Amino acid sequence: MRSAVVVGAGLGGLAVAGALARSGWQVTVLERADRVRPEPTAVVLWPNGVRALQVLGLGAGLDAIATPLPDGGIRRPDGHWLVQPRPTPADRMPVVVHREDLHDALIAGLGERVELRTGVGVDSVRADAGERPGVGCNGRFVEADLVVAADGTDSVLRRQLAPEASVVSSGCAAWRAVIPWYRASLPGDQPVGGEVLGAGYRFVAASLGERGSSGGSRRGGIYWVATAAGAPRPEPPRTQLALLKRWFAGWPAPIGELLAATEPADLVQQEIRELRPLPRSYGFPAGPGGVVLLGDAAHAMPPHLGQGACLAFEDAATLASLLRESRLPDAVQAYDRLRRPRAATVVRQTRRMSAVLQTRGRLALRARDAALGTLSPRLLSGAATTAAAWRPPPSS
Repeated sequence: MRSAVVVGAGLGGLAVAGALARSGWQVTVLERADRVRPEPTAVVLWPNGVRALQVLGLGAGLDAIATPLPDGGIRRPDGHWLVQPRPTPADRMPVVVHREDLHDALIAGLGERVELRTGVGVDSVRADAGERPGVGCNGRFVEADLVVAADGTDSVLRRQLAPEASVVSSGCAAWRAVIPWYRASLPGDQPVGGEVLGAGYRFVAASLGERGSSGGSRRGGIYWVATAAGAPRPEPPRTQLALLKRWFAGWPAPIGELLAATEPADLVQQEIRELRPLPRSYGFPAGPGGVVLLGDAAHAMPPHLGQGACLAFEDAATLASLLRESRLPDAVQAYDRLRRPRAATVVRQTRRMSAVLQTRGRLALRARDAALGTLSPRLLSGAATTAAAWRPPPSS
């Protein structure tokens, strides 16, 4: 029986662990944290992410926890439309899912062949040509036929395998929250979705389920993300929330109402960071097997196009498909050949959008706003086309 060690129990790590187990592998998942607990926020899945979950055998229950996310357009802080909402073809419409619902689905898909160990800090990796791959953790060494580094942006394994890839700040911070419906007292006809874009500030909101819904298999409410240029704030959550209310005062509804309904405990702050440059390789053959980089460990990027989780699921689906069709060292090399160009394309599009979103200065803002009506649709359309175009490797 082939064996794998997956380092990191995030969305990508859990997805690939379950997929390998369903293919007959014995899988050990090593997680540094004492508990596997997702953020109480949400994640946007574009068609490529949905398709990857289907390839991984996890698409059947997605409809029960996902909410379609139609185009809500882009406005300025004064309410003026920069980009009017446009109809979205069904095959390009993203969905939004509560992270805890998605996490539950991934955990349920692990099966009996997966051993999940928490509180395990991995501090080294072996990927030598003549030896079986493995990782060092807590004074022990764990070998396997395959090691999957899914340990996030600050990946310990990537730092050893691809030291040329550095983690750098993207120059902004983000705050996320999910507001229960009962706390969001909005008029019944008031739209929730859409994006508002200012000088270094951005606010996006989306509905999780239908307004007023409760119970069932999904966690409902309103998901919002606020982005601001600069470093993360060191103050306690109550002060951070007060700052958000001040920064976004006077912005179009329902932003004020959503911030008023938010409690400090709802806030999840995150510094936006990325890899520059990307690793020169995502696959490292070693002895009879190898090591691969997956998810943020391979291609951490700003979240402006909502592709982080989607690419991680693509990585998992691609790796699982290749391992079913190829010898292990060949699959590791094929994974590298397929995933690096794909990740580079999405990262390039994300960085272009990041430059648009972080425009500051009066003259630059005027130029951006004047061009946004054509520039943003081109960028977003290109990103949507790229996302929709992904397919898993063909079966032989």
